[in-house]
Amino acid sequence: MSLVIPVHEYVTDEWYPGFTPAFGHTPFVVEPFRTFSERDEKRFWFLDFHCPRGLTPLATTWLEDGYSWGTQLTAEHMPLPRSRGLTARIAGTHVYAATIPVQSRYEIEARTERMRSHLPGFLRNFDDLWNRRVAEIDRGWRHFRRIDVERSSLSELGVMLAEARRYAQRAFEIHFEMMYPLLANHLGFAGMCAELGMDPQQVGMFLQGYDTKIMETDRELGRLAAAARDAGLEPLFAATEPKRLAGALAAAGGSATAWTSRLRDFLDVYGHRIEGTCDVALPSWIEDPAPVLAMVRTLLQKGDGHDFESTLRQARAERETAIDAARSRLTRQEQEVFDAGLASVRAANFPWWQDDHNHCIDLRVSLPMRRAALGIAEKVGADRPDDTLFLFHPELSAVASGERSYDEFRSIVEVRRQYFAHWRERRTSMPKVLGTIPEALEDPILAEIFGLDQRFLHVVTSADQGGERTVLTGIPAARGQASGVARVLTDTDTLHRLQPGEVLVCESTSPNWTPVFAAIAACVCDSGGMLSHAAIVGREYRVPTVTACGRATVLIRDGDQVEVDGERGIVTVVRVGAVVDD
Repeated sequence: MSLVIPVHEYVTDEWYPGFTPAFGHTPFVVEPFRTFSERDEKRFWFLDFHCPRGLTPLATTWLEDGYSWGTQLTAEHMPLPRSRGLTARIAGTHVYAATIPVQSRYEIEARTERMRSHLPGFLRNFDDLWNRRVAEIDRGWRHFRRIDVERSSLSELGVMLAEARRYAQRAFEIHFEMMYPLLANHLGFAGMCAELGMDPQQVGMFLQGYDTKIMETDRELGRLAAAARDAGLEPLFAATEPKRLAGALAAAGGSATAWTSRLRDFLDVYGHRIEGTCDVALPSWIEDPAPVLAMVRTLLQKGDGHDFESTLRQARAERETAIDAARSRLTRQEQEVFDAGLASVRAANFPWWQDDHNHCIDLRVSLPMRRAALGIAEKVGADRPDDTLFLFHPELSAVASGERSYDEFRSIVEVRRQYFAHWRERRTSMPKVLGTIPEALEDPILAEIFGLDQRFLHVVTSADQGGERTVLTGIPAARGQASGVARVLTDTDTLHRLQPGEVLVCESTSPNWTPVFAAIAACVCDSGGMLSHAAIVGREYRVPTVTACGRATVLIRDGDQVEVDGERGIVTVVRVGAVVDD
């Protein structure tokens, strides 16, 4: 009999206090995003790692336009042979996702043929197609940058809000238009390598060492830290908490003033990004530079700095060595097959794209909607600048159009803030999976991106409480061995607590976590497969990484001494320690 994790605690018609959507509220292709119902217990759901803080009401547009619309549109259009995309449910403020399977053998075969006819043209024209899509996203970005929010009327901000939502939705159409065929080609190559007797870890190494905008940003952060050291600012950074650093630098004057000018130049180029994935509730680095200052502080604490250029060269050298070693074990005929497959995945490189696209999509496209929402808050005299983030899109649109008065929502905004805070506190106790646990998981996307396999399911449904010499197993995502003090983090709000040489333990990482890989000894994640962000960046930055450990954030505590074996996918708590001070 299958194990069932009950959903009844999360069953409700309300998305948030005071909001039950009207029929047809949310866009979808196959199945809409909604709250849990009792019948959902018959399906398998996994806790999504993209938004560990939970989602504010306005931020649910990402679920509607990303999960329900973006994944399903591409899965039907490309199509994916065995999946119609993803659907999602909200539990409190947290997101659970599930695949929408294709059941019919006839339909699977028909969809497979359609995908085979689509894939060659896509791969052949990938560079041109991706460049055109980036140009399209950039044109939209420039349009919204030109809007003067302060001088716009309330109705004009309502128009901006609607356009900004459609901009984000289009960005996610592009996201999955690129992602699914790239992933299909990558999985085909990985399958071929497995048939040739190669270690699955090698496939990632074959494709590492290609520069991205995210890596470029990290290099500039490194230069910013070096400039702070040259300016004699190390003592100031060491003695000041990140949230107070901007004020401390302004008060210090002298060399701090000159360095702050350099910081502004950095933010002008790289500051249009958030500390999360597609979350309208999160400010950009320009709006709040504390995350940048915190990372500079961490890099200064490391002492000798991090040589980003050398790391990239080493990743490239390791790549070519791995390819040569793999080819040397093949027959001439096998080499021809391998070389053709490798050329294809190099020309349309999924790990490269997985990191690079974050610059123009995941970390940026929510910002125009945020600017519109904050502008509306200012116009209507909201009690706090971000109160409008606690309205759902149709509510905020109604306020902007004059259809409803903001005063109708003042009291419910405070209730929703408390609701958000309550569920944010509950994140660490949320079940990793819900519903009916399957006997087998065969979806390669769930395995490669989310790290979901039978071992993972066994771990997250077990009652093990850990203790001395706790041993966790996961996916050996990035090679190497390291040991250090564990720092268990729930989201990027606490990244400043991470010290150089520590082992990062977290639910998962996303692009905004990338700079910390320049400082940590190793990374351990509850979730994520070989193509997750942590796995890819761990390989690029040569940081031992083990993903899909299931319950690392529960079984490992701050201060524990841990050993991480990225070769075998083993994490060992060698000594239980006291909680490390912030």
